[in-house]
Amino acid sequence: MLKVLSVGSEIYPLVKTGGLADVMGALPGALAREGVAMRALVPGYPAVMAALAEAETVLSIADLFGGPARVVAGEPDGLPMFALDAPHLFARPGNPYLASNGADWPDNAQRFAALCRAGVLIAQGAIAGFVPDVVHAHDWQAGLLPAYLHYAGGGPPCVMTVHNLAYQGQFPADLLGALGLPASAYAIDGVEYYGSIGFLKAGLQFADAITTVSPRYAVEIATPEGGMGLDGLIRARAGVMHGILNGLDTIAWNPARDPLLVAPFGPGDLSPRGTNKSALQARMGLDARPDALLFGVVSRLAGQKGIDLIIEALPLLTALGAQLAVLGSGEPALEAGLRAAMARWPGSVAAVIGFEERLSHLIQGGADAILVPSRFEPCGLTQLAAQHYGAIPVVSLVGGLVDTVIDANPAALGAGVATGIQFGPVTTNGLADGLRRAAALFADQPRWQQMQTNAMTLDVSWTHPAKHYATLYHALVLE
Repeated sequence: MLKVLSVGSEIYPLVKTGGLADVMGALPGALAREGVAMRALVPGYPAVMAALAEAETVLSIADLFGGPARVVAGEPDGLPMFALDAPHLFARPGNPYLASNGADWPDNAQRFAALCRAGVLIAQGAIAGFVPDVVHAHDWQAGLLPAYLHYAGGGPPCVMTVHNLAYQGQFPADLLGALGLPASAYAIDGVEYYGSIGFLKAGLQFADAITTVSPRYAVEIATPEGGMGLDGLIRARAGVMHGILNGLDTIAWNPARDPLLVAPFGPGDLSPRGTNKSALQARMGLDARPDALLFGVVSRLAGQKGIDLIIEALPLLTALGAQLAVLGSGEPALEAGLRAAMARWPGSVAAVIGFEERLSHLIQGGADAILVPSRFEPCGLTQLAAQHYGAIPVVSLVGGLVDTVIDANPAALGAGVATGIQFGPVTTNGLADGLRRAAALFADQPRWQQMQTNAMTLDVSWTHPAKHYATLYHALVLE
C-alpha cells in the first residue's frame, strides 16, 4: 500500500481556521478507499495534544529551534496522524497563528520551519513503522519542506498544494541561517522572494508536483491579476500543475441524518426544509414569512468574500421581498455594516457575529439560497454544502465556484441540469443581477425544486478528488 505523509498546520475536527483543516481531516479516509495509507503531521497545539493524550512517542528530537520536541502517533476518532509536540513553539492558547493582540506570533517562521523539519525526518525514514513514498505539503506553513528535502540531497517525491495563494509566509532574509538553510538557498531559484524568504515560494520552487484546489484557480493564479506576485514562477512550473477540486465530508454534512437540523430531509422529499426555514427565521429574529426568498451567508466577513457587495445590495434584496441571514465574523467595518443593516431592515436582515456549528447547518438546511459573492475563491466549501442541502448557491464567476456550480442559463434549464446561479462581474451590479435571477427562478417553484433536486444529487464527496490524488501519487512514485 502506498504511504503518504500529509503535512499541514491544522486539521478538522481538532484545529480549524479554514478549508485547509477540512482537507487535512478528510483526505486520509477518502484515500484509504483508494489503497493509499495517509498519515497527517500537524503541530501539537493544546487541542491536538489533548486528543492524543495517550499517544505513543515515535520520535524524539533533542533540540528543535530552541527546545526539545517529540513526534507522537495516534488515531483520534479514527484519523491516523502524527503530532509535533514542541511546547516551546505550540503550547499556546487560541488561534494557531495569532497572539491575543491579533498580531502574528513573532516566531512563526521558526514554528512552521520546525513542522517542516519534523516532516523531513519522517520522510527520511526516522520512524521505522512509517516511511512515506510521497510527501504532501499544504500551504505556506509546510512550504519549506520541499526546500529542506532539496538541500538535504533529496527524498521521496513532494506534492505542494496551494489552498490560498494570498497567504504566502514571507519572513526577513536574515533568518536564513537560523532556519537551517544554506547561503546558496537565498537566490531567485531558491527561497528568495522580493528580498525576503518565501515559504510558499520555496514549496512552489522545489515540489515535484503542485496542486490547487480547483482547475479554474490553477488557471487564475498563473495570471498577473491572480498570481499575487508568484504568477511568473507558476507559469514556469505549469508542466507540474494540477487543479484538483476539494470534496465535502458527506458524513459530517448529510441532510438526511444531520442531528443539527430541526428536520432532516433528502432529495426525495424537500418539504422538511420548510420546517428548518421557520426555525431559522425564528432563531435569527426574522419575520415568519414562509413564502419569502431567504438568502443565507456562512462566511468569514472579509472583502475577499464580497460581504461589502452584499451590504451594498441590501436595498434591492429587501425591495424584492427577500430576507437575509448571516453567520460569520471578521473585519470590524463589515460587522458594523451588518449591524446597521439589521437596524435599518428589522425582520428582513439578521446577522449573528461569530460562529455556531448548529446554526451553520440550519442555514444550509433552511435557507432557500446561499450567497457566495467572493472576489476570488480557490475552491470553496460553502457552495458544496449548499448544493448537498438543497440551498441554491448564488456565486461569482471565480475559482472553484465556476467548477462546482452549474449555472441556470437557458441551456442548463432546458436540459434540466442547473444547480445554481453564477454572476459576473464581481461588483454590486453583478450581484444585483444574480439576486434578480434568483427571485425570478424562486417564483417558478417547480423549476426551483428541480434545481434543488439536481444540486442534492450531485456527487460533491471526496470520492473523485481522492482518485485524482491517488493517481498523482502513483505517477510520482513511478517517475
